[in-house]
Amino acid sequence: MKLDTRRTVLIGFGFMSILAFWQFYDQVVPHLLENVFGLRTFTTNAIMSIDNVSSLILLPLFGTLSDKTKTRLGRRTPYILFGTLVAVCLMGVLAAATASRSFPLFFTALLCLLVTMSTYRSPAVAYMPDVTPKPLRSKANAIINLVGYIGGIFSTLMMMILLKSEKAADGSSHYAADQSFTPIFLVVAAFMLVSVLVMVLTTHENKLVERTRKEVKAWESTGEIQVKKGEKLPPAVFRSLIFILLSVFLWYMAYNAVTTAFSRYCVAVWGADLSTSSGYLMCATVVAILSFVPLGMLSSKAGRKATIYVGIGLMTLCYLSACFITAQTPLMYLLFGLVGIGWAAINVNSFPMVVEMSAAGDTGKYTGYYYAFSMAAQICTPLLSGLLIDNLGLGYRVLFPYAVVFSLLAALTMTQVKHGDSKPQAKQAALDALNND
Repeated sequence: MKLDTRRTVLIGFGFMSILAFWQFYDQVVPHLLENVFGLRTFTTNAIMSIDNVSSLILLPLFGTLSDKTKTRLGRRTPYILFGTLVAVCLMGVLAAATASRSFPLFFTALLCLLVTMSTYRSPAVAYMPDVTPKPLRSKANAIINLVGYIGGIFSTLMMMILLKSEKAADGSSHYAADQSFTPIFLVVAAFMLVSVLVMVLTTHENKLVERTRKEVKAWESTGEIQVKKGEKLPPAVFRSLIFILLSVFLWYMAYNAVTTAFSRYCVAVWGADLSTSSGYLMCATVVAILSFVPLGMLSSKAGRKATIYVGIGLMTLCYLSACFITAQTPLMYLLFGLVGIGWAAINVNSFPMVVEMSAAGDTGKYTGYYYAFSMAAQICTPLLSGLLIDNLGLGYRVLFPYAVVFSLLAALTMTQVKHGDSKPQAKQAALDALNND
């Protein structure tokens, strides 16, 4: 059985819409809060963290609701389609609020937008495992991630084209004082809408589920986890689920600490320019994008857990090596390139392992669990690393040892994950099961 690549790419357009929004949100909204509406950094950071905090509740909630939904459009599609339509309208409201400098309107629309985005993030990601046999989900997830990153790249390019920057007297770079943000709001919103419409018009969820039901049953009939919807997981499987979710939390604690604080690390430890970190982080992102599909293919042969161990090992080695680098060097491009490979190896396989353990029909709920643990880490790690760096006076040199510790802890918890892997199965066994069915 082969993965339907075309179908997987089209399903990935929903995820592409989501990443296009978050790339825009992370780069533009903090600037608007500080430089257009005059908020202080602490207040801006507090507002920017609302999404991560609310996601802990909303992502599992709407993932579970989509599991229980039955419509002519399917279970996931209504959330994706109508969530995007509402989000696009709210983007227009944000553009108007920015142009009129109305902070109450901007803040109200932003809160509504963040809730709206949370309504369909889990359903959009859960769509893929709904129509993909378990052994093929790592390959499919690799394609979904690749398509999704195209959305992030699109938003970045549009910001480079549509937003003008200028240098202040102190040498720092800011958006121009006369900059209009309406075009970038509208372009990103249009891209989100078109992406989702392409997905909805080219894939019919109910038909896809029905068409793949027999082949999914044929493959999964040989699997180790057979739990019906609504049933409790066996204790051993539940234990594996808890430990892989802990692993997700721990490797996000390591990775996000580095990506969040690395620009300040470059200044404090190396005495480098504030923009130095951008090239290294971009290298990690580009290499990760190029690695998604090859690593998805590798995991189908070597297994998901083994590939995750490779990823953790690469990242731990790179974090450890960076501890001994005391000045800016081209070697960091190599290290961050390897970090990108490691991060791709983890991400391609960890989500499929989580939904592999889900009961039939509960993939939305388990998708919500996966993102809740990753979001929890993104809330905790800036606070904990900041405590070590500032409050305990350890300075930025503690950043990479901090990442090493949490990366090793993730490897330790992964040793307790005994389920959710994908092992190659004999073609004839699958064919026999399909014929018998």
